[in-house]
Amino acid sequence: MAVLENMTSQHAIALENRYGAQNYHPLPVVLTRGEGVYVWDVEGKRYYDFLSAYSAVNQGHCHPKIISALRQQAERLTLTSRAFYNDQLGMYEKYITQYFGFDKVLPMNTGAEAVETAIKLARKWGYEKKGIPANHAKIVVCQNNFHGRTVTIISASNDPVATENFGPFTPGILSIRYNDIDALRDVLEDENIAAFLVEPIQGEAGVYVPDKNYIKEAYTLCKENNVLFVADEVQTGVARTGKLLAVDHCGIKPDILILGKALSGGVIPVSAVLADNEIMTVIRPGNHGSTFGGNPLACAVAKAALKVVEEEHLAENAERLGELFRAAMQDLVDTTDLVRLVRGKGLLNAIVINDSEDSSTAWDICMKLRDNGLLAKPTHGNIIRFAPPLVMTQDQLMECIAIIGNTLKAFRT
Repeated sequence: MAVLENMTSQHAIALENRYGAQNYHPLPVVLTRGEGVYVWDVEGKRYYDFLSAYSAVNQGHCHPKIISALRQQAERLTLTSRAFYNDQLGMYEKYITQYFGFDKVLPMNTGAEAVETAIKLARKWGYEKKGIPANHAKIVVCQNNFHGRTVTIISASNDPVATENFGPFTPGILSIRYNDIDALRDVLEDENIAAFLVEPIQGEAGVYVPDKNYIKEAYTLCKENNVLFVADEVQTGVARTGKLLAVDHCGIKPDILILGKALSGGVIPVSAVLADNEIMTVIRPGNHGSTFGGNPLACAVAKAALKVVEEEHLAENAERLGELFRAAMQDLVDTTDLVRLVRGKGLLNAIVINDSEDSSTAWDICMKLRDNGLLAKPTHGNIIRFAPPLVMTQDQLMECIAIIGNTLKAFRT
């Protein structure tokens, strides 16, 4: 305790720089506590969290109902592996499949693991159900996607920073333009396509919201060509965009649904791949697994996290507050030269700064926002993503809008 009490931001940052791999470029703020929409640094300053751990903390930091479930289960049983049954997994599987409307779930830990699982599942379905010749199955993805950091997943990326010197890459992955229905139509002429893997909104790309009918038309094309529609909702799922799932805005049910992040309320790594029997039953004992996937602690936490979303009407709150937020940001677009665009759904939003992608303007703005008590982070150089916990109240949101507005109006490049 004494070490924590004496810790300074400078000391904590120095420790990470000396002993940690430099695979992130964090905003220079050292956090020690979180509650609801707030976080505190080691010096005791309070901030509004407008990143929510990349939408993992939709239910707010340290939600008491989720933490209670964690504590209760941690005192009973944390891990069995899947070598044995446990009394939590089956109940969780029933709960989550009914919650999202699927026959079966394959539980994993991280979002990247869930994406890898979905790719394996889609390929196996392609061979055993669609009849694709062995080792010829292809997965279609979109440019500027973010599905994770494993070798297979970065094989689907066109980000040079993510791919530099990590090859050779996994074959069988085709990349097309996002939000281009004709590009998808053309590539689906290949009979060896097993699945189309897509984010309903590209979060890491800068909260890029596609045209209104794109996702629904893409789903229809997949159905017409006997191709699985795989929705990566690791970031957009669990109420973030104003619906339980982002695809709910389009009225479709994906063949495979990938969830993570807020599935545990940000408490521990929990992810899931959901599908109906016709797809999921291609997975048999020994085909896929994880020591920690479906562990009792994760099951108890995820059930509690999903109950909070339903009981506190977080999707509805995100929809209502998101409309207020975008309207306020549009006022800034209309009245300042610094912001040229706002976009998003629910409480997943971004503003595009009127500067080049290689400028430091967005980063400098985020530093000023930090100084003024609000934490956000740039993406793709000149874009600032705003994604607060969904438990935020309207009064809190209006205070945050004032912080953002005053910061931008006072900012000088």
